Amino acid sequence: MRRSFKNGKIRNGAILFLALLFTSCASTKNVPYFQDITSAEKSVLANTAVFTEPAIQPDDILSISIFTIDPATSMVVNQVGTQALSTIPGPAGGIVATPPASGFLVDKNGEIDLSIVGKVKIGGLTTFQARDLIKEKAAIVYKDPNVQVRYANFKVTVLGEVGRPASYVLPNERVSVLDALGLAGDLTIFGRRENVLLIRENNGKKEFARLNLNSSELFNSPFYYLKQNDVIYVEPNKGKAASLNQARTQTYAIIGTALSVLIVLFSRL
Repeated sequence: MRRSFKNGKIRNGAILFLALLFTSCASTKNVPYFQDITSAEKSVLANTAVFTEPAIQPDDILSISIFTIDPATSMVVNQVGTQALSTIPGPAGGIVATPPASGFLVDKNGEIDLSIVGKVKIGGLTTFQARDLIKEKAAIVYKDPNVQVRYANFKVTVLGEVGRPASYVLPNERVSVLDALGLAGDLTIFGRRENVLLIRENNGKKEFARLNLNSSELFNSPFYYLKQNDVIYVEPNKGKAASLNQARTQTYAIIGTALSVLIVLFSRL
C-alpha cells in the first residue's frame, strides 16, 4: 500500500512537471513582437501603411471651436447642446464612466447646427475639410475666424487577453493597433500575438481582419490604423488551456493524495 501511495505521488508529480513544461513552451514561443526584424542597429521597412483620415459619419460627435477677435462672440458660437458619455478602465478591468464630453452631433443628413453660423453639411468630409468649410461659412459672419474640429467620441474597443479590456474614447483619430493595445495594458502572456482579430463596420457591413503582431508586415496592413468603433479581440493561446488543465490536474492530484492518505489511515485501523 505504501509503495502504491509513493508511486501515485511520483506519477502526479510527473504530470505536473510535464504540464508546466508544455505551458512554458506554448506561452513563450511567440511572445516577442516583430520577430522578423533583424537585430542590426537600424532596420528600414520598404512599405508601411498610409494613414487615411476617417470620413465624418452620422451620429459622430465633434468638438468644434470657432475663435474670433471678440471673446464674447466666441462663447456664443461655441455653445453646444450634445454630450457624449466616455469610459475608462477601472479597477480589476471594470469600466468607469467619465464626465461627458461636449460636442456637436452630426445628424442623419450629415449636418451640424452651429449657433449664428447655422447648419453646415460635413458628412463624408475629414475633420480638416470640415474645418475649412466651417471657416468659410463663419467668415461670412465673423472677421478672420479660427476654427478647430476634432472628434469627441472616437472610440475603439479592445477585448480578450489584454491587461485592461474596455472601450476607449480617444482624443484624435490617428490611432494604430499598437496604440490601442498599449492603452489596454498590452497582451497577457496567454494572448495569441499571431492571430489578433480586428472587426470593423464599413457601410453597414462587418469586415474581419487577422493581424500578426509577430511580423513586421503589420506595419503595411490596411488595418494598422484604426477607424471609429473598431473592435480588437485577442484570442487565448494553448498556454491558457494548458494552465487551466494544470490547475485542474493539481486539484485532482490533491484530491487523489488526500484519498490515498485516508485509505492508508483506515487500513491501519
